[in-house]
Amino acid sequence: MTTRPDGSPPPEWAPEREVTADLAAALIGRRFPELRDAKVERLATGWDNTVFLVGGEWVFRFPRRKIAVPGIEREIAALPVLAPRLPLPVPVPRFAAEPSDDFPWPFWGARMIPGREFADVRPPERERTALAAGIGAFLRALHDPALVREAGHGLPLDPMGRAAPAIRAARTTGRLDALAELGVWERDPAVDAFLAAARERGVPAGDPVIVHGDLHVRHLLLAPDGSVAGVIDWGDVCLADPAVDLSLAYAGFGGAARDALLAGYGLPVPPGREAAARTLALNLSATLAEYAASTGREALLAESLAGITRAISP
Repeated sequence: MTTRPDGSPPPEWAPEREVTADLAAALIGRRFPELRDAKVERLATGWDNTVFLVGGEWVFRFPRRKIAVPGIEREIAALPVLAPRLPLPVPVPRFAAEPSDDFPWPFWGARMIPGREFADVRPPERERTALAAGIGAFLRALHDPALVREAGHGLPLDPMGRAAPAIRAARTTGRLDALAELGVWERDPAVDAFLAAARERGVPAGDPVIVHGDLHVRHLLLAPDGSVAGVIDWGDVCLADPAVDLSLAYAGFGGAARDALLAGYGLPVPPGREAAARTLALNLSATLAEYAASTGREALLAESLAGITRAISP
């Protein structure tokens, strides 16, 4: 990565290695001859990975930054074990490529899960209530302690500190400052007070479970009928407190919809866990909002700004 023309550093999501559709086609064709003549189209871009649709059927993920490589490796190892144990579709790597001279990082492909990002659809509240229980049931299955014994080998323990409110609160203030400077958000004393209290909180008590690790409104796919189509982007799968995934209940859902999600989850959420989930919900919403505002993603910006409000709302 290089500096911008004005001398400022590049944004956090700037790629260290950009994979174009032509390069992806060449890399895939050399590794997997059965896909050599398949059409390759860019499907989506995130902070850490570029995603391509191959032959209208397969989705391939290529790292954009070196920091994403361990996550790619965890996805390849963990998803085939997790997928049959979960009640919603998740990607299952069918093609996996090791690093080589023509591309120094691993990449993989899975059958496409058709759907649109929750953040792009922005379903109305009544529709969120209708799908919330299924999301809660999915999280209960993922957080089953028995799954740690079956699929937890080799997964790190909360490497990003996402269950630690003090860490997340400290990393949120600058995000909110950036949003205010961009003119898309006005400072809210209630948010500042929440973050001040979060800085004094510890990690929730309890044994870690397997978590998605980055479960937000871009990683939940919706089908055309509004139902949940699947859960994608598992690069942060790890062992952590359930609060890490329950943050979605506070960023993406409110009122009756949140109640339905937690009812579907069917397990108590103690105050400390709720506080940690809300803190991460605020952090992820602010982070996504800054990214959206800086890259012109209007639907994501609107959804993420709403998530900031939801995160601290009853």
